[in-house]
Amino acid sequence: MNLEQSLVHVTEKAAIACYPWIGKKNSVAADKAAVDAMRNEFSTIAIDGTIVIGEGERDEAPMLYIGEKVGTGKGESYDIAVDPLEGTNLCANNLPNSVSVLALAPKGTLLHAPDTYMDKIAVGPKIGNSVSLENSVHENLSIVAQKLGKPISEVRVIMLKRDRHDKLANEITKIGAQITVIPDGDVFGAVSTLWGKNDVLLGIGAAPEGVLAAAALRPLNGYMEGKLKFRNEDEHRRAISYGLSDPEKLLRINDLVKTNNSIFVATGVTDGDYLKGVKIEKGLVYTNSVLINKKGYKFIENIVKN
Repeated sequence: MNLEQSLVHVTEKAAIACYPWIGKKNSVAADKAAVDAMRNEFSTIAIDGTIVIGEGERDEAPMLYIGEKVGTGKGESYDIAVDPLEGTNLCANNLPNSVSVLALAPKGTLLHAPDTYMDKIAVGPKIGNSVSLENSVHENLSIVAQKLGKPISEVRVIMLKRDRHDKLANEITKIGAQITVIPDGDVFGAVSTLWGKNDVLLGIGAAPEGVLAAAALRPLNGYMEGKLKFRNEDEHRRAISYGLSDPEKLLRINDLVKTNNSIFVATGVTDGDYLKGVKIEKGLVYTNSVLINKKGYKFIENIVKN
């Protein structure tokens, strides 16, 4: 089994472990099931992996914490970012688009992003680095429209539904672009720009998810920028301790992921816009995953015995 196949199995096992908790209103139990399953499956892979984005600090998370070693320890060295269950509340309430997701890249190439917020812009390869958080919203949407050869009124913006985005949403509406709001899951909000489902992701979300999204975008020449938004001094100090000498600086995609050799894998937990959720019927388990690397992307449907 090659590395990519092994990584798909990791997110598959995590997604399957969430299945009993779909719609059970217990996001903590669902997340724990995903974490335990992901960690167990990682232990079978011949890599020397280090979690650089995980469930938190060691004292906050007993498994898949930042700095934890995974794999057998006998293979090549990798940085690993994980979100065993992105959209814990989506899973707990049986809502669409909860997924298990991870990214892997050579050691030292993934940003050690602290658990804080990040202002983000993400676009697909047709637009590339012509947009920037240093531009106004109107400038960015005009560039997107020009690059795609369509009017601003047909530009599709995806963003998290948050009160903090009310001003941004009003500005986009006045400009005339289309807005899709999602309750959670801005990793796939960014990744969807690769497939033309949306043209641009805007807004503030979690910083770790920003790195995960960048690991999917960079191999296929998508583009992303982020700027950390700290909620308190402790988060600012933590960023410095992670090696960010200038935590306030604009982070371009090459800062988020320093290689195009990253691998991104996700498996659907609940049915979503891009991935079907886990299904168990007549003793068989059906999963739907996506694998993204510099060779391209492919959707993978697997059937295993329960």
